[in-house]
Amino acid sequence: MSSRYGLSDLESLVGPIAQSDKDRIEIDPYSQADFYSDLMRVTEGLSDPGLAQKLVADAAPTVQWMKGKGVRWLLAYGRQAYEVEGKFKFWGGLACETVGAGVGLIDSLFDACEREGVTVAYETMGAELRVGQDGSISGVKTRSPRGSRTVSTRSVVLACGGFEANPEMRARYLGAGWDLAKVRGTAANTGDGISMALSIGAQPFGNYSGCHAVAWDAGAPPFGDRRIGDLFQKHSYPLGLIVNRDGARFVDEGADIRNFTYARYGKEILSQPGRIAFQIFDRQVTDRLRDEYRIREVTSATADNVETLAEKLGIDPAGFSRTVTQYNDAVAEGDYDPARLDGKGTTGIYPPKSNWALRLDEPPFTGYAVACGITFTFGGLKIDTAASVINTQGRPIPGLFAAGELVGGLFYENYPGGSGLTAGAVFGRAAGYGAAAHSLPD
Repeated sequence: MSSRYGLSDLESLVGPIAQSDKDRIEIDPYSQADFYSDLMRVTEGLSDPGLAQKLVADAAPTVQWMKGKGVRWLLAYGRQAYEVEGKFKFWGGLACETVGAGVGLIDSLFDACEREGVTVAYETMGAELRVGQDGSISGVKTRSPRGSRTVSTRSVVLACGGFEANPEMRARYLGAGWDLAKVRGTAANTGDGISMALSIGAQPFGNYSGCHAVAWDAGAPPFGDRRIGDLFQKHSYPLGLIVNRDGARFVDEGADIRNFTYARYGKEILSQPGRIAFQIFDRQVTDRLRDEYRIREVTSATADNVETLAEKLGIDPAGFSRTVTQYNDAVAEGDYDPARLDGKGTTGIYPPKSNWALRLDEPPFTGYAVACGITFTFGGLKIDTAASVINTQGRPIPGLFAAGELVGGLFYENYPGGSGLTAGAVFGRAAGYGAAAHSLPD
């Protein structure tokens, strides 16, 4: 795992970059070893080594393959870079995104399906997997507004999400209170693919009590709004403070770069009074906030002092004022750089702020109310590196493949930003190849 990918490598993905722009860009090379190390570090070494190695080795080739299918890419200036001293400094090993974000990605993939002659059956769900006497896949029963039917097939790829939209399964596996979380995406990811596979002997695998959950606008609807997309997320918290209704801090906002903390901080918000928290910023950093803070559908308030801001947001004013005073007194001197772990932290308070600690003392002050938004669940099915689903005897189920959120064993309690979509693409490609080969006549 020695290959390293820097700006020159990214040009083959995003297209030629003008020299004048290159002079203003700083992107540290990011190797397969870096990716593997980050994945293992944030999952506390629990990620399945075989799946992890497959993911990091095939990530770059898969992205290039997607480009060949019509997916377009660009540098993620707004999400993964800060302008510091006239240069755009990219951080976190995640320098690119698809044109049009998630909507653009889906549009590109559906266009590719249409070009390839793939038929898409809308309003149709998988209800049951059918197997032959030898245990191999023989078909899938579907349900739609037009009724039920069984499709005969030798191969099935399950890529239908986890159980994040199923409140009963969330409470059963994730624990008390999780049935009340907001769902970032579709209401259709209710664990049906997992249940279908388990019913024919697939092996459950991974972190069933863990999930990807982020700070999500407190006023967002119960499920994702396709018009707004992912803009209800609020990911600039390392630049400010996070407090609960009592005005108390409860996490280290600067524990690590955003890519390695945001997927687990939603869980922390869910455990706070009223299942709500507030991200607080002052004038020093508001121009660095991500675009999602500037949408019309945002739950926020602004004031010239912290007590008034607290009253507007529903935070205890005395508790919040005390927290801000203690925090400001604890901020250490040092050089501030939002594009790296700058070590500019606090001393003598708990929780600390380990990096990017600026005094909160320059009005106006702005606060954003956030809740827990669940993205996807970590527990699912066991697969091998060819994306074949493994049964409880440790052998592949002939003709059954899986990819995406219902694959277990990759992520535990946390994940590196961007690796979920990457894993879906890597193992989705492998599953497609495997299913196609298995469907060929003997």
